[in-house]
Amino acid sequence: MVWKVGSEFLAHYHKRSNVETTMHMIKSKFRDHVRSKTETAMNNEVLCKVLAHNICCLIQSVYELGVDPGILKSEPVAA
Repeated sequence: MVWKVGSEFLAHYHKRSNVETTMHMIKSKFRDHVRSKTETAMNNEVLCKVLAHNICCLIQSVYELGVDPGILKSEPVAA
């Protein structure tokens, strides 16, 4: 596959860069090893790490950037 230096290459590289950055953040925060022994448990552990990372990013965005997640608003329940 030959990449043209331009917008197509940069778009692909940017996606790869984002994935590598995210993986580095997850490994730095939650360690880079998996303690589970079975395949299913390993998959669940990795998915939990990804979920925890996403929750941490959401909380950080709420406090640092003032992002309103919208799920904290409670609407009255119709009787």
